[in-house]
Amino acid sequence: MTGRGKGPVRLGDVLEGVLERHGLRDEVKQMGVVEAWPELVGEHVAAATRAKVVMSGALIVEVRTSAWLMELNFMKADFLRRVNEHLPETPLERIVFVLAETE
Repeated sequence: MTGRGKGPVRLGDVLEGVLERHGLRDEVKQMGVVEAWPELVGEHVAAATRAKVVMSGALIVEVRTSAWLMELNFMKADFLRRVNEHLPETPLERIVFVLAETE
């Protein structure tokens, strides 16, 4: 791929420009925390939770039981700090814990 007479352009640079123009760059970077969630919260908490999505500056996390939901809400500030250390350029505003739907 070439840019207007400038020679070859890296695909990553093109993609970042497109995301920036459409206001999606920060959201895409923030989505990386979904995959990093188990590492950020530890094995014990990760076994009872599942990070789902980032929307409007909030990380939505499913929780297995109502008891875990109550416990995690008390620890929310610590989790948000850990998440934002992972996202120094694009910090999240909040974490929302929701009870997972049973199948």
